[in-house]
Amino acid sequence: MVSATIRQNLDLPGKAFGLSSTYVALGVMVLLWGSSWPVTKLALQSVPPLWLATVRFASAAVCLCLYLALRGQLRLPTRQDLPIIASVGLLQMMTFTGLGMVAMVQIDTSRAVLLAYTTPLWCVLVAWLLFRQAPSRLQLTGLSIGMAGVAVVCSPAELDWTRPGTVKGALFLLLAAVSWALVILHVKRHRWVTSPLALAPWQMLLAVVPLAFAAWLSEGWPTAVTLDTRLLQELFFIGPIATSACFVISAEFGRRISTFAMSTVTLGVPLVGTLASCLAFGATVSSLFVVGLGLVVAGVLVSALAVRPGRA
Repeated sequence: MVSATIRQNLDLPGKAFGLSSTYVALGVMVLLWGSSWPVTKLALQSVPPLWLATVRFASAAVCLCLYLALRGQLRLPTRQDLPIIASVGLLQMMTFTGLGMVAMVQIDTSRAVLLAYTTPLWCVLVAWLLFRQAPSRLQLTGLSIGMAGVAVVCSPAELDWTRPGTVKGALFLLLAAVSWALVILHVKRHRWVTSPLALAPWQMLLAVVPLAFAAWLSEGWPTAVTLDTRLLQELFFIGPIATSACFVISAEFGRRISTFAMSTVTLGVPLVGTLASCLAFGATVSSLFVVGLGLVVAGVLVSALAVRPGRA
C-alpha cells in the first residue's frame, strides 16, 4: 500500500504538469546543467578530472537506482538494449565527460561549455559522412555559421595557443562533442525495448568501470583529496542533482516537446554556463568570444530549423 502510494506520487509529474510546466521543468534542467560547469571547475581544484567523472556517475547511478526502485521500474536490461547501453555509457558518459573534465583543467569554463555544446552541428556532419544523409541547404547554412563560430573561439586571437595544454584541451572538447553526436544518431535509430530512464543507471555504471580504471592508471589513487564540507557540496551538486535529477527531467519532460523545441531549450546551457562562470570567478568574456558564441548559437538554431516537422 505504501509503495503503491509512493509510485503514484512519483508519477504525478507525468499527469499533472501541462505544457507550460514542462518548459518550467526543462528551464530548471538548463539552469542546473549550465551552473554545473563552474561547480565542476571548482571541484577540479581538489579532485583529479577522471576521478571526478567516476564519482559523478557512480553517485548519479545510485540515486537513479533508488528512484527507479521506488517507482517499481528497476529491472535488468534486455539483450536488445545492450548496444544502446554501450553507446551511451562508453561514448556519451565516459568519453564526453572524461575528455571534457580533462580539458577543463586547461581551458576556462565559458569556452569549455560552448565547445562541448557544438554537438548538434557535428550531428549534421557525422550523419553526412557516415550515413550518407546529405544535408539540406538550411542545414549546410547552419553548419557553416556554427563552424565559423567554432573557428572564432578556437582562433589564436581568442585562445592562447602558446600556453601548454590549450590546444589539446580545445581538441578534447571538440572530440567530446563528436562522440555525443554519434550517440544522438544511434539513439534515433535504436529500437527501444526498455525506457531511456530505466537504462540510465546501467549506462552510468558501465561508464564508471573504465573511468575508474583510467583514473587509477593516469592519476593514481586520490589519496591527497580532502573531503571537506565545500567539496562534498560540490560533489553532491555535480552527481545526484546536475546528473541524475537532470536526467530524470530530460527523460520525463523532454519527450513531450518537439526535437526542434528541445534543441532550442538546450541552447540555454552554454549561455547559463558562461554567465555562471563570469559570476563565480569574476571573469570577463571578450567581444570576439561573444561573436563566436553568437555564431555557434545561430548555427545550431538554423540546423534545428531544418528538422522541424513539415520540412524535408
